[in-house]
Amino acid sequence: MQPAPTYLFCVGATKAGTSWLYDHLAGHPECHFRSIKELHYFSMLAPAHFDNALRAGRDEISELKDQADVVGDAKAWRARRLTDLRDWQKVLRAKTVDLPAYRAFLGDGRGNARIVGDITPAYALMSGEKLKSLSSVGADVRVIYLIRDPLARLWSHVRMIAARVAPHGFADEAVAQMNRILAGDLSGEGRGIAARGDYAAILPKLARAFDPARLLVLFYEEMLTVSGIAKLSAFLGITPGSADLGRRVHEGQALALAPAMVDRARVYLKPQYHYVASQFAELPQAWRKSMNEGVA
Repeated sequence: MQPAPTYLFCVGATKAGTSWLYDHLAGHPECHFRSIKELHYFSMLAPAHFDNALRAGRDEISELKDQADVVGDAKAWRARRLTDLRDWQKVLRAKTVDLPAYRAFLGDGRGNARIVGDITPAYALMSGEKLKSLSSVGADVRVIYLIRDPLARLWSHVRMIAARVAPHGFADEAVAQMNRILAGDLSGEGRGIAARGDYAAILPKLARAFDPARLLVLFYEEMLTVSGIAKLSAFLGITPGSADLGRRVHEGQALALAPAMVDRARVYLKPQYHYVASQFAELPQAWRKSMNEGVA
C-alpha cells in the first residue's frame, strides 16, 4: 500500500517568492504539484466563493479548448492544465470543504512522490483557527511562510497591482497607491497589500497555529542560495535538487522608488523590521541595507 504523502502548505507572503518555490518543487522528482498553484480552498467561506472559482475555471477551460493548434511542450501543458482544471471543478462543485476529495485531487498521479501541496499566499490572512485546521488535512502537514525585505516586498506588490489596474498609467498609479498606503489610507487594494506584508501580525498567528517542527519561516533572500535550498529540502525531507537561483518569477515592471518615498516607507515599515529582528538572530544583508539605506 502506498504511504500517505506529506502535505505542504505555503501560505505566503505575497511577492516573496512563492511562485519560484512552486516552480522549484513542481520540478522536483520527489514532489507532485498540480498545475493550479493557488487553490484558495480553505479561504472559501460561502457558496458564492465556490461559484466564483467554478466560473473562473470554466472560463479558463473554454479559453484552453480554443487553443487547439498548439504543439510540442505547449500542447502537453495544455492537456495537463485541462485535466487539472476539470478535476478541480469536480471538487468545487460540492461547495463545501471535502477533505477526502481535496486529498484525492492533490495526490492524483503522484506515483512515488513524497510531497504534495497547495501554495496559496492568501491563507496567511485566515484566522488562527482556520490556519490550525490545515493540520487536519493529513498525518504529516508542513507549512512554509516566506518573508521578503518589507520595503522590497511592498513596492513589488504595489507595482503588480498598478500594472493590473492601470496598464497604461502604470507609473502614476504605482506612486499614487504607495502614497495612499504610506499615508494610512488602506481603502481598496491598499488593505490587502498592507495586510499581506504584516509580518508582525502573521508570524505570531502562525506560531500559535502550528507545531514549530512543522513550520518553516524562510527568508526569500536566503531561499535563493545553496544553503537555503538545503534548509528547505531538509525541512521537507527531500533530496536537495538543482535550482535556478538566478531566475525570477513574475518580477514585474521595473520602476524606481523616489528617495523621499523610500524614507517614508522605512518609517512606515519600521514595526515590521523591528519585529522580525526580534525573532531572528540575523537578518539577510538586503534587509539590513533597506533598514539603513532604503531600496531603489
